[in-house]
Amino acid sequence: MNRPILTVPVQKVDGDSSAPVQDLLAVEEPLEIRLGQKPVSITMRTPGHDFELAAGFLFTEGILHDRAEIRDVFWTKMAVANPRQLGNSVTVELNPGVEVDLDRLERHFYTSSSCGVCGKASIEAIQMQGCPVLPRNAPVVQTTVIHHLPTTLRREQPVFERTGGLHAAALFDPQGKLQLLREDVGRHNAVDKLIGAEMLAGRTPLSGHLLLVSGRASFELVQKALMAGIPILAAVGAPSSLAVETAQRFHMTLLGFVRDGRFNIYSGASRIQ
Repeated sequence: MNRPILTVPVQKVDGDSSAPVQDLLAVEEPLEIRLGQKPVSITMRTPGHDFELAAGFLFTEGILHDRAEIRDVFWTKMAVANPRQLGNSVTVELNPGVEVDLDRLERHFYTSSSCGVCGKASIEAIQMQGCPVLPRNAPVVQTTVIHHLPTTLRREQPVFERTGGLHAAALFDPQGKLQLLREDVGRHNAVDKLIGAEMLAGRTPLSGHLLLVSGRASFELVQKALMAGIPILAAVGAPSSLAVETAQRFHMTLLGFVRDGRFNIYSGASRIQ
């Protein structure tokens, strides 16, 4: 299995002096995700929790809806020239009789915020996917709990602590107790790994939880949280305008700049006390 951390030699410069040292890097390698015999995506990720990533990606994109649709998840055998690339393809095999709409992936690519299509089309695409209805005004989370989330996130990031090069997604209960954390070089992958783990365990929708992400809150992260039924999304960084518009449309609580004892509430203030 590929490791998430790679040691490399570097020349470290400090003022006027320099010296050779060993540095730790977060690994970034491609992962092919296959649905049965059909390849559906290739994503650049940090190795680790790859089955969760594959399942979470298919779930948050609206291709799969629950654990009962999956028969098995396994490594795909690939003939590759570089032995280090072995284990970089995962197949999700469906149970007999399960039908999926793979065209939805292509439609979503044309309605994401990254391709310049209007926000209205992007939001309507989520509605078409049939995301869970979020509970009104629940759960209720205390302001003091929100303030402590970034500290817990950083403390529980093992690979970031060694490399400084990873994003994280963490699932908390309303009292601020950490339920699960996943790291990856990609913000979206970290969220997919986390949601995939919960989906494979049969615990979705996640209506009694809140999600904290280490970077900014994009439209895609709001979409993924909505597909998992998460009512509160908090981000250490800023939200995008389309993320705010989407959160407001679906009555999600969206928090930004959650750090240093402060945060902004962009939507769903009734869940924060």
